[in-house]
Amino acid sequence: MPRVFLITGCSTGFGQYYVQEVLDRGDYVVATARKPEQLKFEGTNDKNYLACRLDVLDKTSIQKAFDEALKRFGRIDVVCNNAGYGLSGCFEEYKDEEIKRQMDINFFGLLDVTRIALETMRDKQKPQGGRIQQVTSIGGQRGVPTFSLYCASKWAVEGFTEALSHELKPEWNIKLTCIEPGGFRTDWAGRSMAFAERHPAYDHIDAKSNMEKRHGNQAGDPKKGAKAMYEFAVMDDPPLRSVIGSDAYTAILDKLDKYEQNYKKYERIANSTDVEGYQKPS
Repeated sequence: MPRVFLITGCSTGFGQYYVQEVLDRGDYVVATARKPEQLKFEGTNDKNYLACRLDVLDKTSIQKAFDEALKRFGRIDVVCNNAGYGLSGCFEEYKDEEIKRQMDINFFGLLDVTRIALETMRDKQKPQGGRIQQVTSIGGQRGVPTFSLYCASKWAVEGFTEALSHELKPEWNIKLTCIEPGGFRTDWAGRSMAFAERHPAYDHIDAKSNMEKRHGNQAGDPKKGAKAMYEFAVMDDPPLRSVIGSDAYTAILDKLDKYEQNYKKYERIANSTDVEGYQKPS
C-alpha cells in the first residue's frame, strides 16, 4: 500500500528533491508551498500527487492543506517539516523583526504544523500512526558563528521534539525524527539566505562573503540527502535524531567528545550540590 507524504517547503532544496524521491518510489505526496502553482515534478497524476498552498505563518493554510490531503488520500503517513530559511550575520547586526521572522518560520511555524499532524495521525485516520520528520541542522546541535538565531531556532526544534517524544502514547504509533543536515548544495546558502546589515564593531566577520565562498562547494548532494530522508521515513523504528552528511557526522562526533570532556572535567562541582543524605529514587 503506498504511503502518503505531506512535505512543507517544496519549491526548492530538500523539499523539491524529497517530493521527487517519494514519487519515484511509488508513494503518494502532498507537496506544499506558498505558491503551489509553481511546483513541477515528474511522474505526477491525480492519484499520486496533490499540490497545496501552505504558509507556516498562516495557520488557516496549514489546516486547509491537511484537510485537502485527507479528502484526497484518506490518511497521511509521513509529515516532513522542511520549510525554513537561514538568517546570517552577527547577533548585534540582527534587527528585532529579523529575529522574530527567523523564529516564527523555523520554530513557531513548525509547531503549528506538528500540532495538526499529531491530531491527524491520532484522531483522524485508522489505523493510527505516522512519522513526523523535523528538518533541523547540524546547527541544531552546535553553535555556528554568524548563525546565532538560526541555531537558536533549530536547537529549539530539537528540544521540543525530544520532549514531545516522551509525551506520546506508544499505541498511537507516532514516531518523531530530527534530521540534521550538514552542508548541502541547495539554494539554502544562496538566494534563499537572508543577511543582516553590517555592524561596524564586527568588521572582522563578513557573513555574506563567507557564505558566497561556501555556496556550491558543500559536501552534500541534495538528491542523496532526500534519499536518506526517505529511508528514515519508512523505517519501522526510526531514530529520534540523526545527522546526514559526512561533514555533519564528523562535527557531531567532535561535539560529543567535547561534551564528555567538559562535563567530566567539572564532575566534582556538578555532584557537590545535593541535600545531605539525599537518596536517588529507585
